[in-house]
Amino acid sequence: MTEEAPEGVDSGETAEDIANLAFIEMEPIVISLQSPSGIRHLRFRAQLEVDLAHQAEVEKVLPRVVDVLNSYLRALEVKDLSDPMALPKLRAQMLRRINIATGQGRVRDLLIMDFVLN
Repeated sequence: MTEEAPEGVDSGETAEDIANLAFIEMEPIVISLQSPSGIRHLRFRAQLEVDLAHQAEVEKVLPRVVDVLNSYLRALEVKDLSDPMALPKLRAQMLRRINIATGQGRVRDLLIMDFVLN
């Protein structure tokens, strides 16, 4: 007999769920941002977590994803990045835009590999 996880506790993914995942690596994006001290650069690199069944569809529209992220990141200001909770908020906003560009439910998650402000 298996016990169910209490409500609100993640029961985790099964081995089958994990076996059916694919990760699509995106080319790095470098954005110039204005700040009071001059121009700063944001280097952003991510991977998209998708189900294997959607991998080809998402790869086909990857240029849309890059365009959406470029537009979103270029609209940011350095002050938007200074909050300690900025990254989770930005990640949620980017994932929402990615789901619009790829079709709802095709991208499971956005994994941020680099988010560096120079």
